Amino acid sequence: MSAQDWEATRHRLHCGQRFLGTVVRVPRPGAIGIFVDIGLPVGGFVDVVLLPSEAERWPTEGTTSEFEVWWADERPQIRLKPVDPLFVREDFAEWLIRWRPGWPQEHGLPVTIADVPPSASEAGRGDAHR
Repeated sequence: MSAQDWEATRHRLHCGQRFLGTVVRVPRPGAIGIFVDIGLPVGGFVDVVLLPSEAERWPTEGTTSEFEVWWADERPQIRLKPVDPLFVREDFAEWLIRWRPGWPQEHGLPVTIADVPPSASEAGRGDAHR
């Protein structure tokens, strides 16, 4: 996908926009995250910080579920959050208050570079997860 095509696609995305997706790859369960096909020319990805602490609770390859747009930046990849609470970190409500308190108000707003939430290194699994 060209940079121009990605920009056009990204500008059509909205925070909280939902897609039915299929998990296509779980490269290192418990360590990185999962890759999701949401039917667009770019892939989706759920970061480890949004997934349950126990990798056994992560959706496996082939799992179809609903995902929502969490953010998208200049890289041609859509960051997603699982909609099903079974696939979201156990302390998501508390974690959200600390790391992305404006999330509920962002629903429906266009994704912008300024919306980029903390990376996994900033909002690591350590104290931020437990």
